[in-house]
Amino acid sequence: MLYVITGPPAAGKSTWIQAHAQARDIVIDLDRITRALTGPGAPAWNHDRLAQRVAQRARYAAIDEALKLLDEIDVYLIHTMPSPQARARYQRLGARIVVVDPGEDVVRDRVRTMRSDAMDRVVTRWYREYRKGGSRPVTAQTSRDW
Repeated sequence: MLYVITGPPAAGKSTWIQAHAQARDIVIDLDRITRALTGPGAPAWNHDRLAQRVAQRARYAAIDEALKLLDEIDVYLIHTMPSPQARARYQRLGARIVVVDPGEDVVRDRVRTMRSDAMDRVVTRWYREYRKGGSRPVTAQTSRDW
């Protein structure tokens, strides 16, 4: 089964996966990939643009390979804002799309505390697109100790 986890930055998407994925499952998370590709002391978020570029290429390769294995394992893919084309592809694959959103006030507070100022623009864009997109199933995620 393919699980596509969406939601604004700092919503708790990784925490949702930690609560649901098993050790054998494949988890494709750009933040985790970037941390795996950078040296000691690299930030957990707010990655260097070059590291982000390399990690993005690794993410695409991981997605392509993992989708071939859906009959054998579960795949959890974090995709903050999938395009309509990506959403259609996920639906063709029979994905379960999960929206993790603890609410805009909580997200903005987390971003102010932990992320760069640039991430605030991503939050604004996510909520603008989310509201425009109409109702979607939402999972409130507040279990992480921020």
